[in-house]
Amino acid sequence: MNIPHTPISEFDRSTFSAPLSGGHEVTHDIYVRGAGAPVLLIQELPGIGEETLRLADRLVDAGFEVVMPHLFGPIGKTSMGGNLLRVFCMRKEFSLFSANKSSPIVDWLKALCNEVRESRGAAGVGVIGMCLTGNFAISLIGDDSVLAAVASQPAMPLHKQDALHMSEGEIALSRQALDRKGPMLGFRFSDDKACSAKKFECIHEAFNGEGKERIKLHTLPGKGHSVLTLDFVDEEGHPTYQALDSVIGYFSEHLK
Repeated sequence: MNIPHTPISEFDRSTFSAPLSGGHEVTHDIYVRGAGAPVLLIQELPGIGEETLRLADRLVDAGFEVVMPHLFGPIGKTSMGGNLLRVFCMRKEFSLFSANKSSPIVDWLKALCNEVRESRGAAGVGVIGMCLTGNFAISLIGDDSVLAAVASQPAMPLHKQDALHMSEGEIALSRQALDRKGPMLGFRFSDDKACSAKKFECIHEAFNGEGKERIKLHTLPGKGHSVLTLDFVDEEGHPTYQALDSVIGYFSEHLK
């Protein structure tokens, strides 16, 4: 069943420039649609395809403004192998295999979150990171501009499921921020090898303790990887449908 979606041509397009953590400045296109509290929707490895645009529609229908940075790959369709090659070549922005430090693009995303908050006069923004960018959401919650964050199937560092894509300093900042802002959300499928049970155990050990659940980690039954996009099933009662409902409820509570 081909569920309709709003084409990328109906989004407002602009550009945003900011430095990476190493000081090198980069520019990416930004696509915006909707009105209300702003939510930064960060693309996953397959790209901004129909499934991501449908997720954007659901957020817009729920009363949010969606802000989508276009970081790599073709727009409006998915390209798994091609995008993996592209990201390998974007070494100034992405560190696919790095443990104990985040990718340089995280600082650029923090600058974008701050720009969105200030330009809208908002108290703060929400963030969804997925797959390749799932870990970024955990780093971004440590920034004052971000009030709520969702890490869906966080996969980095690739091939190191027992490590985090964050420095010790970033972990400490995010822990402190979550103590103030309340817990964020995390999702994965039980049979997902790219975001395995070991990855969630690593996140749990780093963030949850002392009687506090700083990241609420939800494991959905079955195979799949992209909880909110490619493997999303638009049927009431389905685990992915329930996951999206909880995301919208979470953002409504923290942003509106």
